[in-house]
Amino acid sequence: MPTLTDLARRHAEFTEAGLDWLHALVSDWQLLADLSFADLVLWAPLRHQAGWVALAQMRPTTAPTAFPDDVVGSVLPAGGRPFLDVARRERRICREGDPEWTDGVPVRHETIPVLNDDKVIAVIERSTNLSSARTPSRMELTYLRAADDLAQMVAAGMFPCVGEAPALVRSPRVGDGLLRLGRSGKVTYASPNALSAYRRLGLTADLVGAELGRVTARLCSRYESRDGSLMLTASGRAARESEVDGNGSVVQLRSIPLVVDGSRAGALILVRDVTELRHRERELITKDATIREIHHRVKNNLQTVAALLRLQARRLQAPDARAALEEAVRRVGSIALVHETLSQTSEEAVDFDDIAGRVAMMAVEVSAAEAQVTPALSGGFGLLPGSVATPLALVLTELLQNALQHGLCRPSGETPAGSLTVHAERRPEQLIVTVTDNGAGLPQGFDLDSSTSLGLQIVRTLVVTELAGRLEISPRAAGGTTVMVDLPLEWPPGAEHPAE
Repeated sequence: MPTLTDLARRHAEFTEAGLDWLHALVSDWQLLADLSFADLVLWAPLRHQAGWVALAQMRPTTAPTAFPDDVVGSVLPAGGRPFLDVARRERRICREGDPEWTDGVPVRHETIPVLNDDKVIAVIERSTNLSSARTPSRMELTYLRAADDLAQMVAAGMFPCVGEAPALVRSPRVGDGLLRLGRSGKVTYASPNALSAYRRLGLTADLVGAELGRVTARLCSRYESRDGSLMLTASGRAARESEVDGNGSVVQLRSIPLVVDGSRAGALILVRDVTELRHRERELITKDATIREIHHRVKNNLQTVAALLRLQARRLQAPDARAALEEAVRRVGSIALVHETLSQTSEEAVDFDDIAGRVAMMAVEVSAAEAQVTPALSGGFGLLPGSVATPLALVLTELLQNALQHGLCRPSGETPAGSLTVHAERRPEQLIVTVTDNGAGLPQGFDLDSSTSLGLQIVRTLVVTELAGRLEISPRAAGGTTVMVDLPLEWPPGAEHPAE
């Protein structure tokens, strides 16, 4: 499905400023569709010939659609929609003509010129399904009047509001609650949902006839909430969003000043009760903080265990027992690195490139007297879930330590000439890690399945059993050893993949 930008660059001609204006309009025109009880289609003139191309479409959530099928990307020849040409040429809203019958449904079409930089750069076709037409209620009349005001602002190049940040997905919508303010900032209409939201804030009187800015300030539970930003929003004098926290409830406000024929005509205030949403967000923040604290404490406990093992190793006289405890210290330390990283982020994922570098340095410190070789890292691991990062850190520790202690160790006094590289290749659903050295190589008749090395047994168990991956150890033709770890990676459905 082509985007607005794709269609505009392929069929029409816009400046970057004009295209940005259309994006801002389309990001916020759900409001106009809902207030109008009508479908909106954005038409742009073709670049090299007379005619129009449909760049975007919006259906109302408050009424049945007039366009069951998508029209985005369709092209109209010259004269296909005469009112489009009239709106562009005469720079005015066109409402003339009788309803058209489409598939047995009467549809009324209107056109609204989109003005930017004193030029009509596109035209909005507003189409209303009249199949359920009836005598409108007061709320519907208020909606339609507000829609007409917004349409005039679009035609005057004043909507979307200049300087207003693009509307967020969670911004209030028409159905959440609507207040209409007069020029003085007093409420002239309050929808039932908007009134209910203010009741939850502690309002006991009626909103109609009240000055919304003062009423809202009195309902705030904290003094710091009664600032200029909130007063500007509640009075309808600036296009912005604010939140009111009072009586145990949180209500979100969005203000849209209305300017018609060059003079202020009041404002629309969209209202949404976000108490439950903010409560869940606070719970998530508390949960994230608790998880980070747990990782921090686990890291501290592992470091304590490592210190105790190191202290015990110094007291032992038997070389084999001391070496075993030192290996345990190293393994515990690699796990602690992952928990330390997890304790510093709110996500259950870590940047493993940083961990790999610290694991490599730790391996060098332990084996400096034997190999004196610094591992070289290349490629990128990227973000990894904690469930993968912990065993992989242990695997990398074992492989580096094994290469430094057994493959690259040199007799005392001999100048080291070995090399040790770690290369990571990240693919959308796969991670391949290759550890290569030019040391002594594998012993004669080496078989991974029958090897009695504790380190290799740990690596094999973690890679094959826990990570469901594949492990290969083979000799290099030029001398040395290559270890390849191939891991499948899965990421939560719907989440942006860290490798992309």
